[in-house]
Amino acid sequence: MSAYEPLAAWYDALTQDVDYSAFAQFYEQVFAGASGEVRTLLDLCCGTGTLTCILAARGYELIAADASPEMLMQAQQKAAGLPEGTTPPLLLCQRADALDLYGTVDAAFCSLDGMNYLAPEELRETLRRLHLFIRPEGLLVFDVRTPESFAALDGSTFVDETEDVLCLWRADFDEDAAVMRYGMDLFERRGGLWQREREEHVEYAHSLRWLSETLAAAGFDEVNVHSGTPQYAAGRRFVSARRAPNQEG
Repeated sequence: MSAYEPLAAWYDALTQDVDYSAFAQFYEQVFAGASGEVRTLLDLCCGTGTLTCILAARGYELIAADASPEMLMQAQQKAAGLPEGTTPPLLLCQRADALDLYGTVDAAFCSLDGMNYLAPEELRETLRRLHLFIRPEGLLVFDVRTPESFAALDGSTFVDETEDVLCLWRADFDEDAAVMRYGMDLFERRGGLWQREREEHVEYAHSLRWLSETLAAAGFDEVNVHSGTPQYAAGRRFVSARRAPNQEG
């Protein structure tokens, strides 16, 4: 029951409540405070590429990486519809903890729980690799669900639906292990019948203190936790950090 296989085709239809423009606007506010020009971006765990395409249309050069080939297929179709003259994003099928770019970017961002899908050791390796591929004094911005927001969801059941798909998902949070598991059932209309698919999503609750310490250990500084950001009331927190400048010998 791997994540983002059958869900990929329906992800956009089932997440229409997400204000991606607000995410993009916040990222641009953070980029405005960077040292040096921010032109090249990495969208880590890019999913179906909605934010990739929004920022590409605003003039940035994008690399978009995701471990799910099914989600990247959706991103590829979306990128094909970008306005004429837009630099097309480079799409890479890579795990976050195996990130391998051809050069550096000015900034990287990761949205909608991407970092929560990484176990602690995977996140440490991901940050180490991001440090390699973000230029000195470049920026990293990402959001996470707080442990408290996961605990509040424990035992809850949710329903999302359109005319052609019904998605039922259940939240089970193990507070001792700091692990959230979502069991998901998708019912897809096929003519007069419905086809059932199942997925399991596993997320990890990383405390903001632990994230700050882990970012510092990976070579990032100026760590900030922002308030008044998209979905703040729902327990989503945005963290930004600077890739520390190279030290002269």
